[in-house]
Parts: sequence; structure tokens; C-alpha cells
Amino acid sequence: MSLIPVTILTGFLGSGKTTLLKRILTEAHGQKIAVIENEFGEENIDNEILVNDTEETIIQMSNGCICCSIREDLRETLQVLAAKRRKGELAFERVVIETTGLADPGPVAQTFFMDEEIAEQYLLDSILTLVDAKHATTQLNDRQEARRQVGFADQIFISKTDLVAKDEVDALMHRLTHMNPRAPQKAVHFGSVAIKDVFDLRGFNLNAKLDIDPDFLKEDAHAGHDHDHKHDHDHEHGEHCDHPSHAAETGHHHAHDDDVKSFVFRSDKPFSPAKLEDFLGAVVNIYGPRMLRYKGVLSMEGTERKVIFQGVHQLMGSDLGPAWAAGEKKTSKMVFIGIDLPKDIFMQGLEQCLV
Repeated sequence: MSLIPVTILTGFLGSGKTTLLKRILTEAHGQKIAVIENEFGEENIDNEILVNDTEETIIQMSNGCICCSIREDLRETLQVLAAKRRKGELAFERVVIETTGLADPGPVAQTFFMDEEIAEQYLLDSILTLVDAKHATTQLNDRQEARRQVGFADQIFISKTDLVAKDEVDALMHRLTHMNPRAPQKAVHFGSVAIKDVFDLRGFNLNAKLDIDPDFLKEDAHAGHDHDHKHDHDHEHGEHCDHPSHAAETGHHHAHDDDVKSFVFRSDKPFSPAKLEDFLGAVVNIYGPRMLRYKGVLSMEGTERKVIFQGVHQLMGSDLGPAWAAGEKKTSKMVFIGIDLPKDIFMQGLEQCLV
């Protein structure tokens, strides 16, 4: 049986998560989806579309979807769902897990790697973060949890862009890109995003192309200043992007020195597998809780194939990808997204792992 894809939905309060979940649970989209709700959500779906006095934790919706609230822990809930599916008691094709407005999605994501039984049944597809354009600046300034959610994202949906001025939206997108260059950004109307844009994003696939915005890597991101890169990701609300920061070094995004930041390491020399393993093991040991997401496509001594690796917090995995194509430049690229990570320690350490 093929693995059941899972999407983790996270986002700021008021960003439209509940609206999106209600659409999933009630709209006629023809997909059978199990939604796992964190019981203690500040804006609970239950009271709006579910009868609250039922003892049931799993409720079948009219469009074939299933709503399931977590009474025990996530692992048990996933086990119960998978068992019922195997026995033919429940039919669903995929799972959406909502984390509460202030949760760190890291431990939820780690469940799918750490737990063998879960990993044999489920495949983590992506972490989606909804950002409320109207309140984002305050939330990002005041709440580290909000910044973490941005750092974890494989895809960012920005809602309420119609309520703020275009230059504010541009400034926000610029700021989000600094925090997480891996995640494409899309302006959406309050919580109403096409179902096809939500699923099968394969953010966690260990695939051979490094899905950090290629434009981010094209330009030399370390030419002595912050990455003032063109970002072509879905500027749906404006034809072109003319941030003041592209014209002048004193751009607005320097005003927010967010603790969640990203940096990229690249090299045309191959890595020594043993050295790299030791170094990554050591940094993950020390900085793991502050390392949100990291991913790389690497050239390794001793193999003609690309080595693809990624991690969440202290957990990392790697895989052999396809062979380097004839004439393809064997460039290793890694992106790290984390909270106050010491960039120089990482850059120098990685440099020393090269052959």
C-alpha cells in the first residue's frame, strides 16, 4: 500500500487556517481527507461545524472527509486512523494536521521520521504556513513562535494582502524571504486557496533539485551584503517588485534584524564524507533546537551521484540522488534556516570538510 501523504498546516492567529480547514472539511473537492485538529486551538473549528457534545474523536463529514481531534497524542491518533483505514472502516487519501497558532511545527514533523511505525504508513508532504499580512509585522516582531513558523515552511500563503498597501506587502515578502528563501510565497484571499495548491508540494522529498528559490542562489548571496535578490516567487499582487532595498543598501528590511535567518553555503570542491558527518553531527548536537530546516545537494568524494540531505532540528537524513550529468558542474549547495545560528562557525566548519 502506498504511503499516506501528510500536510502540516501552521500559521498566525487570524491568518485563515480555520477558514481553510472548514473548506477542506465541507467543500465538494472530491478528495477524501482526514483533518487532525489540535483540540486546544484558539479558534476551534469544532464548535462551528461539528456537534461538540459527541464523545467521538473521529467524525465523518458529508463530503467524505474526516475530522479528527487529538485527545491523546499525535502518534496514537495517526495509528488509529491508519488501522481504521486498513480495516476498511475509514476511507481517506491524505491527512492534514493543524498545529495550534503558537506551536512549533518541528516536533510534529519529527514524528514522521523518528517513529518507524508512522514512517512505514505516512509520508510527510510539506509544512504550510499562513501569514496574516495585516498583523504580520507586529506578530513577527513580538513572537518568536511566528518567526519559527516562517522558518519551517515549505510554502507560505499570505492572506489579507488586500487590507494593506502594496509596499507593505512587498516589504513583508522581502522580510519573509530573508527568513526562509526555500519557501515560495503566494498571496491568497483570506484562507481561500485552491486545494491543488495545498497538496503534493513534496517539500520534504529528498529530491535532486534544491528547492531553494533558484534566483536566490544564482546571484552571489554573499557579496558583502545581505541577499538583495530578485524574488520572482508569485508576485501576484504586482507586476514587478521594486523594493527600495534593491536600490539602496539602507533598505527597510535591515530595520528588522530577525533572529530567524537563512544562509547558503556553496562550493565547487567535493566534501569528505567522514569530515562532513562529524561536523554536522557536532553542530546538530549544539544548535539542533535552533536549526529549523536545512537542506543540501552535495558533491561527495567517492561517489558519482549527488547526495541529498535535509533535516529538522536534531534529525537529519540523506539519500543518494541521480548521477551528476555529463558536463554538469559539481557544486554543493546547502541552505540553513535557524534562530541566531553562528553563520561564520557553519561556513568555516563546512569549508574545512571539503577535500
